[in-house]
Parts: sequence; structure tokens; C-alpha cells
Amino acid sequence: MKAKTVFFCTECGNETPKWSGRCPACGAWNTIVEQTDKPVKSGRKSVFSTTVKAERITELGTSDEIRFLTGMGELDRVLGGGAVKGSLVLVGGAPGIGKSTLMLQICKKLGEFSKVLYVSGEESTRQLKLRAQRLRVESENLYVLSETCLGNVMECVREEKPDVLIVDSIQTLYNEEVDSPAGGVGQVKDCTMALMQLAKGQGITVFVIGHVNKEGSIAGPKVLEHMVDCVLYFEGDQHMTYRILRAAKNRFGATNEIGVFEMMDWGLKEVENPSEMLLSGRPKDAPGTCVTCAMEGARPVLAEVQALIAPASAANPRRMSNGFDYNRFAMLLAVLEKRGNLKVSQCDAYLNIIGGLTLEEPAADLSAGHRLQLSGQARSQPYGRHRRGGAVWGNTVYQSHGAASIRGAATGFHAVHRPGAPGQRDERTAASGASAGTERGAGSPAAGAGKADEVMREKVRGHMPSYFFVTDVI
Repeated sequence: MKAKTVFFCTECGNETPKWSGRCPACGAWNTIVEQTDKPVKSGRKSVFSTTVKAERITELGTSDEIRFLTGMGELDRVLGGGAVKGSLVLVGGAPGIGKSTLMLQICKKLGEFSKVLYVSGEESTRQLKLRAQRLRVESENLYVLSETCLGNVMECVREEKPDVLIVDSIQTLYNEEVDSPAGGVGQVKDCTMALMQLAKGQGITVFVIGHVNKEGSIAGPKVLEHMVDCVLYFEGDQHMTYRILRAAKNRFGATNEIGVFEMMDWGLKEVENPSEMLLSGRPKDAPGTCVTCAMEGARPVLAEVQALIAPASAANPRRMSNGFDYNRFAMLLAVLEKRGNLKVSQCDAYLNIIGGLTLEEPAADLSAGHRLQLSGQARSQPYGRHRRGGAVWGNTVYQSHGAASIRGAATGFHAVHRPGAPGQRDERTAASGASAGTERGAGSPAAGAGKADEVMREKVRGHMPSYFFVTDVI
């Protein structure tokens, strides 16, 4: 009998009877793949073969859902305060970014109070031993296994009975009962489902490492991310030593926290103050640079915004943004062109966020637009001053957080400028904690801006009275 084949999308998991260039469900192109369907056994089973009983949610306890620390404070922050017993965590990232290093490093702390089984389908046990020596990971409760067959892995789990299971990686596992190569859509789905049943049924905390495709998402079907409890992305520039861990999904905590690490020769080092890292090596009084404050969860992070506007050398000007949403970037350029009297339609515009950070907070629009404007005028902002606030679209003002956030993020700023409500004067807050709205003193670092500074500020506000709110122009 000829085996039945089905076609489904690798992005959304939608099944179709025949191949097509575009998925009818999600609209993605070239994502339909062919997969051999499992044969369905003849005969009918009674739907009442087992008895199930619902429970009141008020009668359920949470004592079993305990959290434990992994030994990496930045990882615990992203997970929402530590890993949860019986959870399935998916860690994705580009090749060589440090996923395996992070998972092996936490084994040292986990081995102090639990039994850990590290399964690798990409390295031999001797290679794991060499890497553990380099990372200074030694524990009597750490067991390693080099295996790609899912059945053998499950058998080893039944024998060893570990508390924590780490699989590196999910694309290397295969189930003998599924007629498809390892890394295929069917294999990834089936292996992940087996690991999920293992985690929920036996209370084992499972960490799974996943590869990413060229678009930066987890390789495999999109339904893979819906099956797991947490989806973590390990990001960073290959030419820099800093790595950022962020949560795209977390059933047991918030998804707006980030963890920052630095890659050393002996492994990953936690960065307790990301603002200091992001602002290291910042040039003084350079045109087109500014510092803004973004809230990543409960932690304020100071990030440097760089902008450049140059005459276009081609008929179509170039627009590029790194770490900033491209559509928001284009909107800010349109506002500067229409309301700010800044001719950017015939200029190339570039916007960059230093350190690999991605700014999604609307309050970052002020710093981005302000830097674009001053870059077009080739003017700089004095060192030690900070911009916070947001753009004004219509009658809505998007503001950032208070001066206490600046003090908690980093030191070295003697003044913070933020917008007040429409029709009110701007606020200038001393970074040392003085009250908002203080005047410039003759001996302050911000003194001496001159009358031309006030004239320029009123001129800019006159051009954009209700669309873009600039707190101060140097």
C-alpha cells in the first residue's frame, strides 16, 4: 500500500493536501514541505475507555510548581526568578553564539542539589569533557550522553532518573518510528512532544537547544514554540563579546526581561550593569549620538543612539536601522521632513543602537528623532547629558520613566531632560536626585548654552507644535 503523504507549513504547521508556493493560512512563501503521514490503525476505540475528572482550580495547590536557581543570575531573571520544575525550555540562537556554553555552565550549580543529564547529539563524551574542563565545570551529579536516537535517550532517562535534562540539540534527535530524516519537521515535532510528555509526566525540567534559520527564528515548525513553556533567544554580534538573552515566551514569568553576558575565554560572564557596558567607549561631544533610557522589565538600561544623515549619492536615498524598528524610523523621518523643516528626502539616513540592544519602547522616539535632527545640522550634545521622553503623535505624549531610573541604571550623568505635558515647560532633573524643573545655574555643567540655544529651541518647536516634542536642542 502506498504511503500517504501530507504537506504542511514549517511556519504555522497548517496541513494541505497538495503543495503550493504560498501557505494559505499564514501567507508565508516557500514554506510548504512534504511529509509521510503515519498510517492510521483500523478499528474504533471507545471515547469513554478512561475516566477523567475535572478539579476546582481553588482546590489545587502550587507547592509542586517549585522554582530553583540555575546559578546564573541573568538566566534566572529572564526565566522569571528561576527554572520551574517540570517545565520545557527552548533556547535558540545563531551558531557559535554560546547556547551550549550557557547550558553546560549552569550544570555546575545544578549539580549541587540535583542530578543532571546532558545529552549531546553534536559532540562526543570526550569532547564534552574537554569543554567542561575549559568552563571549569566539575560535578559528581553531572552525567553526559552522546546519542541521537530518541528511544535510547528515553531509556537512559528511565535508568538514571535525572532531575534536569539538557538536550543539545533538538534538530539532531530522531524517532525511529517516524519515516523522515533527523531535523525534519515531523521529527522535530515528534521529539519535542515526547520531551514535553516526559517533563509533565515525571516532573523533569528539560532544557532544549534549537537552531535558528536565516530569518532568526527557531528552525522547524512554528508549532514548536507553542508546545514549550519558555522560548529564549540568545542574541549578539559575532564581532563583539557581549550576548543578550531575551524571552519570546514565558508561561511562568514576564517576557520583557533581558539577561546580558560577556563571552570570555573561560565561558560566559554575567554583566550586572548593562548600561555601563553599552556606554563603554562612548566618544565625548560627538555629533549624532545620544543616550536614552529604556525599561527592560524592572531594570532601566541606558543605551546610546547613533544617527547619521548624509547627502544621497543615488536617486533613491538609503534608509537603514539597526536595533530600531524600521517603520518607526521611517515615520520619524517623515515628521522631521514635514514638521521639522529638515530636508531628509534627498539624504541617506542611518540609525544604530549600540551593543546589539533592540529599543521597542515608544519613549525612544525622542532620542532617535533628536539625534537625526542634530546629525542633519552637524551639531553635538555635551557629554554627560541624557534625553528621555517620546514623540508626540497628535495629542498623545509617550513619556519615559523617572529620574530614579537613571540613577539606578548608571552614573556619570549630571542632567536629565524630559518633556512636560503639552503647554507646560520642560523639566530638567539633576541626575543626583534633585527636584525636577530646576533652572540652569551659572556654575553648572549645562550653563552657558547661550541665547542662540533658546532661539533654536523655539524655532524647532514652532515647526512641529503638535507632532514632535523636543525637550532641548544644543
